[in-house]
Amino acid sequence: MSTWSTKAPVVRVSAPVRVDRSGATGPTKGQAEGPLWRRTSSGFYVPAHVSDELVEQRIVEQGSRLREGAVTGWAALRLLRGGYFDGLASDGRTSLPVQVAANGDRLRSEDGLAVHRVEIDEEDVVIRYGVRCAAPERALFDAVRWSEDLVERVTAIDMAAAAEISSPARLRAFALAHRGTRGRMLVLEALSWASERAESPQEVRLRMIWRRRFSATRPEVNRVILDDAGRRLGKPDLVDPDLEMGAEFDGAEHRARARHRRDVRRLDDFLRAGLEIAVFVGADLDDEDLVVDRLQATRARAGRVPRRWKLAPPGRSLDERLDERDRMIAFHETSPGHTTYL
Repeated sequence: MSTWSTKAPVVRVSAPVRVDRSGATGPTKGQAEGPLWRRTSSGFYVPAHVSDELVEQRIVEQGSRLREGAVTGWAALRLLRGGYFDGLASDGRTSLPVQVAANGDRLRSEDGLAVHRVEIDEEDVVIRYGVRCAAPERALFDAVRWSEDLVERVTAIDMAAAAEISSPARLRAFALAHRGTRGRMLVLEALSWASERAESPQEVRLRMIWRRRFSATRPEVNRVILDDAGRRLGKPDLVDPDLEMGAEFDGAEHRARARHRRDVRRLDDFLRAGLEIAVFVGADLDDEDLVVDRLQATRARAGRVPRRWKLAPPGRSLDERLDERDRMIAFHETSPGHTTYL
């Protein structure tokens, strides 16, 4: 069963250290050449038992080399606790190189490190896990403009929103303020497809197929459905009130017997209330024709049962939640006796 979460946990990492002649703050030269230490980059070492299989450790090992630059892109979003940004390519196996904005640091791209010769303003740098890290909007801006295709770009925006790192509105403001920056138009294009309410990468793919090949109108994303008595029926991934239909992707977690039983009951409740739902699983999304055919069949069935459902109020927006969080952080940082540990 999948254990993927929108927000990554805080983990323990080991900061690389330099060789120390006395052995007090790092290994001596002789110790560094022995089996008890592992070289992470030129002049930096960690104890040999520390594995770089933990993505945060891998990022910190590269980030420790930076003096003026900063970790950015997907790697910064991971340090900012974005669960989706696991450092793996779309095949789920290939490790992505850690992206850094050099900002004058004399580094070259190499295995595990992608050096971008770009500047980064100091106001766009924060400290995470002891290394210089791009702030949310700059990190997301870079991740989006350096992604290979539109689906990846939109997914990055949506999953940063799901982790409450940043919002589409904040990213748009950042992009508009950086005219002339390479890749800016790619970011703005992706924003036209983005949603702050997505909860999984597969939902994003399904929504994009819906909009590109089925219906140009924007479906509602993860909205709670109520019956005419106000009872909660469920929360489909996508729903279009005008078409009286919705769609959802059922991942591996839906295969457990108890979860499957609840899903069947929920779908039956939707049908009885007059809401048709198209369900997709596994590799369905790899076959866009299949997806479109199923959506069209669902649309053909819609409207046969009298409508007895409505959308629940959407609740607070992501920007409202982020603004409140920023106010709380500012309050605590200006409180008497507050100390910031970086």
